[in-house]
Amino acid sequence: MSITDIFREYGPHYYKRFEKSMPRAHKKTMAAITSCRTPQRGTIIAQCNDCNKKHVLFCACGNRHCPACQYHKAKAWLVKQIDRALPCNYFLLTFTVPEALRPFIRSHQRDGYNTLFTASAHAIRTLARNPRFCGGGQAGFTGVLHTWGRQVQHHPHVHYVVPGGTVLDKGKRWEASPPGFFLPVRALSKIFRAHFGDRMKKLNMHDLIPSSVWKQDWVVHSKPVGNAAHTLRYLARYVFKVAIANSRIVAVRDDTVTFRWKHKDSNRWRTSTLSAVEFIRRYLQHVLPTGFVKVRHYGFMNQNAGIDHDALSALVQLAHGPSAMEDKPEVLPDPFPQCPHCGGRLKYVAFSTPHYYERIIIQSG
Repeated sequence: MSITDIFREYGPHYYKRFEKSMPRAHKKTMAAITSCRTPQRGTIIAQCNDCNKKHVLFCACGNRHCPACQYHKAKAWLVKQIDRALPCNYFLLTFTVPEALRPFIRSHQRDGYNTLFTASAHAIRTLARNPRFCGGGQAGFTGVLHTWGRQVQHHPHVHYVVPGGTVLDKGKRWEASPPGFFLPVRALSKIFRAHFGDRMKKLNMHDLIPSSVWKQDWVVHSKPVGNAAHTLRYLARYVFKVAIANSRIVAVRDDTVTFRWKHKDSNRWRTSTLSAVEFIRRYLQHVLPTGFVKVRHYGFMNQNAGIDHDALSALVQLAHGPSAMEDKPEVLPDPFPQCPHCGGRLKYVAFSTPHYYERIIIQSG
């Protein structure tokens, strides 16, 4: 049974139980998942170029939290990011908040996630400007918000893909970092924690957070990853991936869902069983606020930075030498839609979209 099937079978019970307290974004997501690729979303008429047989295809919902609608988006994002990758060593930086802070962020998602971005990005920018690290220039990096842990629990953190170096003299000079070191994680952790706290004070939310949070070390990891392509492929799954894949669902029976997961320090698969209602609750807690941007570009990786990307790429290659320039991996195009009758190529002929499909679940939302 797939995640979509779980929502279709147990979603009405969940909705009936929690309708009054559910955010509208959760209601819209439930409506999208349960109606995806059904007649309620509309139909596409396609015709085979070879046998001329016509086929009726149901439209996808396109919701970013739907498990069936993210593959093509992830692939398009990956192609664009690999094309913009610089010919240098890269680092993966991960910023994680303490466990005691997570309930607050869960209840104040927009402010919490935004502050997670701003505080962690501030820490990177601040240390990168220190002349002791990479010459004290401008860093460039791309951040991706990730909100779930291996058991679908709420575990917000941000991954940053960072080229190993900084830009100086208004984009005219590149200062490379050592191959295995970018910035000190303990210093990043302290700046990250302090800026997060300052931001909470400005939002008048500091007193809503347990005082123990500010007394403990915050976790920041930095890992050299070599060429950017491998890390970008890893992150592409998180940009458009949902909290759990269908392949991890082991069984659905007696109003329970059993799924498999791996401990971070082990390759051995384990299983957990939750009630279907609890499974849906955990899934929906990763639905982001409407319009929230979960991928953000900073410094010279931001297209508004005013730095010519091609010129910067040439500058980086000059600084690192020809050996640093690796061929960018080929991303194969998507296979064309095939006719289930003869395997020929399908072409779209007509579209038909019904009205008011939102009434499926969110009519009273």
